[in-house]
Amino acid sequence: MTPNRDNPEKVLNHQKVLSYRWLIFAVLTTAYFLVYFHRLALSVVANDLVREFQLSAGMMGLLGSVYFYCYAAMQLPAGLLADSLGPRKTVSGFLLIAAIGSLLFGLAQNFTMAFIGRLLVGFGVSMVFIPTMKILSQWFRVHEFAIMAGILNAVGGIGVMAATWLLALMTSKFGWRLSFDAIGAATFILLIMVWIIVRDKPADKGWPSLNRIDGINEASQSQTEKITLGQGVLRVITEKRFWPVAIWFFLDCGIFFGFGALWGGPYLMHLYNMSRAQAGSILSMIAWGMIIGSPLLGYLSEKVLRSRKKVFIGCTSLLTVVLFVFAGFSGNLPLAALYLLFFLFSFSASAIVVIGFTTTKELFPVEIAGTSVGTVNLFPFLGGAVFMPLMGKILDLYPKNAAGAYAPEAYSRLLLILSGAALLALICTFFMQETFKRNR
Repeated sequence: MTPNRDNPEKVLNHQKVLSYRWLIFAVLTTAYFLVYFHRLALSVVANDLVREFQLSAGMMGLLGSVYFYCYAAMQLPAGLLADSLGPRKTVSGFLLIAAIGSLLFGLAQNFTMAFIGRLLVGFGVSMVFIPTMKILSQWFRVHEFAIMAGILNAVGGIGVMAATWLLALMTSKFGWRLSFDAIGAATFILLIMVWIIVRDKPADKGWPSLNRIDGINEASQSQTEKITLGQGVLRVITEKRFWPVAIWFFLDCGIFFGFGALWGGPYLMHLYNMSRAQAGSILSMIAWGMIIGSPLLGYLSEKVLRSRKKVFIGCTSLLTVVLFVFAGFSGNLPLAALYLLFFLFSFSASAIVVIGFTTTKELFPVEIAGTSVGTVNLFPFLGGAVFMPLMGKILDLYPKNAAGAYAPEAYSRLLLILSGAALLALICTFFMQETFKRNR
């Protein structure tokens, strides 16, 4: 519905809202860029940290996993804070924590300081996604929201690229410490931009909401059943159809974060004698898999296959095959194959999560859609928190060579175990509820 063209003031307000919301979106997507940047950044600098702080693989896994423990722990509080404190204040305050954490990480003189810095980063960036979703829901119409969420996810893929390829170049030229301090400074500048530019809703700028501009009765929309957070969570976790999706998320994202966000870099540098920049170039395929795969899988699910479950089965089958190839040919894959395999790894393990969140939302009534997505969002990060140190302990079972690298057998065993986890995830997909027709 378009605004009344006979009312010049309404037309002007409509134009102001439509223009200003893109400025807000640009600032918030930059914040989300940093979320993904920090999520995968350790993969590039893992060798430096192991060497400088004399870390075992288990300790390195713990350092990587603390981000995911913090992120998982804050998913439900994020919604409460966004509702009570307000999303703009929540994002600004927690970005300050992330900036301090990144600066502390760059200045760290020992493992403890690095751990605290990484912990602060995890807490800080955990409060970006859900408040951003709330802000976008106020500045964009219902039929625009899915498109904006897709663009936001693509920007996350660009953050992955920066965390692999760009960070590799930065650390090669400036060192990992100065690179993380620069990221901390950039985060501080960004939080100032969030505070100055972002507003929770058009009314905060003195403008009417889009519903008012479009002539929609907002009072009628608010007369839905009020369900508390506790009631919503209980309803979600007692639904048996929820658990195949949740367990799949735990396994799939544990694999993706454990290998893609931490041990993929050392794998390339240890087994293929690559420089950090060369490894970062291959790891950047993780970003391309996410950027290309997310909208493509959404289109396949919605327009071609008209199914969520078929996409789950296909992608998880592909992930299982990719991991078995990695395990069976560790150290013997040609360069072109490495580029392709890392792309397919991301396509099948990361881009697919868009369908995962869509399925979760469609399993439940709209009144608890946010609660259901927030609850299932615990599982990807619990997977990362568990898989990262577990993979480190597996590597520690094997001796290092004189250069401090793990042998091909260590990575073969690691990847074989990940292949088994992918098989379990594949089994989960066959127990999932098809929600495409139900959604219609």
